[in-house]
Amino acid sequence: MQILDHGITHLNTSDRFHQLQLMLRDRWRTIDMFDHSDADILVVPSLSLDQREIEKVEGFEHYEERLLFSLIRLRNPRTRLIYVTSKPLHPSIIDYYLQLLSGIPFSHARNRLLLLSTYDASPKPLTEKILERPRLIERIRQALRLEKSFMACYNATQLEAELSVKLGIPLYAASPELQIWGTKSGSRQIFAEAGVPHPDGSKLVWNVDDLAVAAAELWERQPSLQRMVVKLNEGISGEGNALLDLRPIADYAPHRVSQIGTIAAIHKSFPEMRFQAHQETWQNFGSRIPELGAIVEAFVEGEIKRSPSVQGRITPSGEVEILSTHDQILGGPDGQIYLGCRFPADESYRLQLQELGIKIGNNLAEKGALERYGVDFITVDKGNGEWDIQAIEINLRKGGTTHPFMTLKLLTNGSYDLKTGLFLSQHGCPKYYIATDNLQNRKYCGLLPNDLMDIIAHHRLHFNSGAETGSVFHLMGCLSQFGKLGLTSIGDTPEQAQEIYDRVQEVLDIESCNPPDEFTAFSEYVYSVDWMGCSL
Repeated sequence: MQILDHGITHLNTSDRFHQLQLMLRDRWRTIDMFDHSDADILVVPSLSLDQREIEKVEGFEHYEERLLFSLIRLRNPRTRLIYVTSKPLHPSIIDYYLQLLSGIPFSHARNRLLLLSTYDASPKPLTEKILERPRLIERIRQALRLEKSFMACYNATQLEAELSVKLGIPLYAASPELQIWGTKSGSRQIFAEAGVPHPDGSKLVWNVDDLAVAAAELWERQPSLQRMVVKLNEGISGEGNALLDLRPIADYAPHRVSQIGTIAAIHKSFPEMRFQAHQETWQNFGSRIPELGAIVEAFVEGEIKRSPSVQGRITPSGEVEILSTHDQILGGPDGQIYLGCRFPADESYRLQLQELGIKIGNNLAEKGALERYGVDFITVDKGNGEWDIQAIEINLRKGGTTHPFMTLKLLTNGSYDLKTGLFLSQHGCPKYYIATDNLQNRKYCGLLPNDLMDIIAHHRLHFNSGAETGSVFHLMGCLSQFGKLGLTSIGDTPEQAQEIYDRVQEVLDIESCNPPDEFTAFSEYVYSVDWMGCSL
């Protein structure tokens, strides 16, 4: 019988994975706290999702950069970190993050960081690319102190479990077999079990005919419905949603015609749905239903409507903690695609979100879930100072609100106050931010990471570690090709955070229309020569 490191016997992959996860109880705190422990963190920011769905997100190939906030953990002088990507990151992007580390010499932090790449731009999850390269796996393994290491990722699948076992280190994430609870149908089951309000809807279906039947049954239960949402079970960021408008087929409502007539009218209307993803078609959307499954759900109507979320964490000991609340910024044809967020959520409902988040977290913990989870809601103003709150879906992984909040937390070493739903710096000052992955303008295309650094420096757009205000940028690799950039603008008030964000956008709009001056051109030349190892 083969004996592996840590005394784990040669079990099947699933058993070995669970044995490794037991070690997290002694190691996980380093991921979120400056406890000065001696640990190695392997970050594998793989988007191990359905690739046809993730391709709907423009510039998705650069979203491996969203976990670069992890580099701020190098503020702990005893932490070592390995960050793996599909393609090499531009050195100026790494320099940018390391220069955020106040009190730590740049060279000291850089010596504790190992950057590795698969040099593979193919449309496959990063973890799959790593598994295809045994020499790279061995290099990672040799660089880690296995008894002090753990692995962090964007989401956990069998790929991440396999890599965890091959390396012999635990993965700080929910087990792959629990990912069903992060799907649209799984979320609805959790809400029902936890007693959390959610829109009426269907169970999971696997073909278009059953989808039409489910929609007709929903309409029969809710005769006043005007619209429904059809969701691919594993859709991402709202890109897998479509809006079915019932008003044009009102003459075929269940109380007016037979069920067969209603089903036929709905079936005929599917190609006319409003698809939230850009350039989505019914031909493609319909073909995904047998592959991913789908649900249909009542569309929540309302004049004043918002989409907040709550983020929680389940520790290796089974404790449920609330980390944050946000008001999400949505776009797309019907406001269902995630663009960004504001922290914290509105004070009129954020404490209620926390209570609902704990109910959902406790249910997930009973099922054995681990690490982060997020819950999206729809809130509608009742007009009497109260809000109707409906849970929409669970993300059993890191999401669009993870990196902004962790950026704030790691930069300030502050804490979240459950009594108020505010984040307080070490000096007791509340902090607010507005964040996005989608500051996008075609005029920004062609701007290189170094161009952005010049603009940040010239206009003093950088984060001020003394005042703990300013903007922190991410997704810089998206800028040149897609004109797309991410940022988190942090202020002492919501108004200041918005002003800081608006200032960045104003400057980029101006600078992207102006030719570079001589200094900018020269600085780019100097950087490229130095990067190649030449001396001037």
